Amino acid sequence: MPKAVVLLSGGMDSATVLALARRKGFACHALTVDYGQRHRVEIAAARTIARLLGVRVHKVISLDLRWIGGSALTSNTPVPKGRNTIAGIPVTYVPARNTILLGLALGWAEVLGAHDIFIGVNAIDYSGYPDCRPAFISAFSRMARLATRSGVEGGRVRIHTPLIRRSKADIVRTGTRLGVDFRRTTSCYDPDRRGRACGRCAACRIRRKGFADAGIQDMTVYHQQS
Repeated sequence: MPKAVVLLSGGMDSATVLALARRKGFACHALTVDYGQRHRVEIAAARTIARLLGVRVHKVISLDLRWIGGSALTSNTPVPKGRNTIAGIPVTYVPARNTILLGLALGWAEVLGAHDIFIGVNAIDYSGYPDCRPAFISAFSRMARLATRSGVEGGRVRIHTPLIRRSKADIVRTGTRLGVDFRRTTSCYDPDRRGRACGRCAACRIRRKGFADAGIQDMTVYHQQS
């Protein structure tokens, strides 16, 4: 089986990507990064998903991005709540996050002898982050071929983004069909101390709408409903 590195955050998109990679026949090596995010409950979720979906190896590494700041997810800046939270690039954008995560995955993939990296970025139902867009993925793929020994020696470096042009409803349907237990995933940017989703941040609203549009019951426990 060919090896692949899958970036696994603990959210519904990355869990679905992991299931898709396994269906394609890859031996999946999952990478989760604890970067100091306020929604640290996703680290525990990633561990559970990795176990349930049978990855070969799951690495959880720490790389604290709070020293950079600049994001509501890595600082004391409040997470926006309410209906008008998806406009432009929101304060929940973490500067250079996907650049850093893909760089780590690229390094591990090269050591593993893997030519494939999977990431659950989405440019349809998302919060407007610049590092979730096709142009960014294309640019990183070109850079990866120039920055690695395997790339300059003629090897292939492929960044797979199977969800990038899918709606959240389609992701819900796909994950459900592949057996992803979405109850074990988390999306909320600002969960309470018990790990319950707030129900009001942009990530919660996108998640809830995805399930509603897919016609599939959302089993997420929200501590606020509107």
